[in-house]
Formats: sequence, structure tokens, C-alpha cells
Amino acid sequence: MLYAIISQDVPDSLPLRKQARADHLARLETLRDQGRLILAGPHPALDSEEPGDAGFTGSLVVAEFESLEAAQTWADADPYIAAGVYAQVTVKPFKKVLP
Repeated sequence: MLYAIISQDVPDSLPLRKQARADHLARLETLRDQGRLILAGPHPALDSEEPGDAGFTGSLVVAEFESLEAAQTWADADPYIAAGVYAQVTVKPFKKVLP
């Protein structure tokens, strides 16, 4: 089943994101390589794809996991959590309708 992992950043998270980005992306690339990643990306703090120093306010990952518990376990191990980037992470079942 698909799950949405919705993360909210702490204020001024950009330096923390930069520090942990390579490890964070490596985990997403593994999901992609396994054919389980539907989409992933950050929420820019500005109405721009390149927010510069304004950084990001959170992230969204939609991926396939065996269960809600497995999705939560994966989310809890995100390097951004260890680096202090995320203030809150919510994991919910997701039903893809379109496209």
C-alpha cells in the first residue's frame, strides 16, 4: 500500500538540511531503485522552486510499504530527524487516484 510521509521543518532548517542531505537522498534513491517511490520533495518556504536562503518548510514522500508500521519505522530513521531538521513527521495511508 502507499503511504504519505508529511514532514514539517523546524525554523531556519536550511543549514541542518544541507548537513544531512546526502544521507537523506540516499535512502530515497534506494526506494526509487526498488520501484517503491512515487514522489518525494521539499516544500519551498517561498513561492519559488529555488527559494535560496529562505529554505524549506517541510517535505513530502509518497512510497509503497508493507504496512503503516513499516512506513513509520522507515520515516523514523530519516537522517533529517537525527539532524534536527524535522519538528514533526506524520505518516498516513495514501490512495492514489490520478493520474
